[in-house]
Amino acid sequence: MIARSPRSLVGALALSAATLAGTPGSAADLGRALPPAPTAYYAAPVRPMSIVSEVRIGGSVQDPGSAERNTSNINGEILFAKPLVSVDPFWQAFVPRPTAGGSYNFGGRTSYGYLGATWTVDLFPQTLNNIVFLEGFFGVGFHNGVTGPKGLVPPGFNALGCNPLFREAAALGFRITEHWSIMATVEHMSNAGLCVENRGLTNFGGKIGYTF
Repeated sequence: MIARSPRSLVGALALSAATLAGTPGSAADLGRALPPAPTAYYAAPVRPMSIVSEVRIGGSVQDPGSAERNTSNINGEILFAKPLVSVDPFWQAFVPRPTAGGSYNFGGRTSYGYLGATWTVDLFPQTLNNIVFLEGFFGVGFHNGVTGPKGLVPPGFNALGCNPLFREAAALGFRITEHWSIMATVEHMSNAGLCVENRGLTNFGGKIGYTF
């Protein structure tokens, strides 16, 4: 073993320190904070995970101010995934969900099925954290009610003119969880004056929905 003098050890240590000081990633660099990682922004999936977007069930009162008053309905609805998906929430709101549903009247009055499109818009999403939403529906309804002139409509039924009819609906909804929501609804069906004069049908109710 070769013995080294204290002076040699000091010189070796000094040389090592000088070498580290001139090397990238030196001790001085170790004290610097690492740059923050880039933020990962959320992007909507290019394709929906399921062809069915949401299922709903609910009830309504049949046109309270009409001949079909004092009866009630059960309603079921399927909303399918949007045919187009945009990563921009603004433009995404303009893309509707294809919708199919039906309403059965327990009092033997007008029941119907319908096809159309549903538009859903979140109200004040930043403030209300995407909890409250507003919806609109437009489509066509096929019914088993009474058609023809008003004078030939039997008591207890609304004059609906013809079949099918236009159907419009609106809803104010609240998301309880990621999957469950509740809605207050109003819907109207009429022929818009395109056939025999009619009173139409306007129902008020509510629904509960499960989103996939």
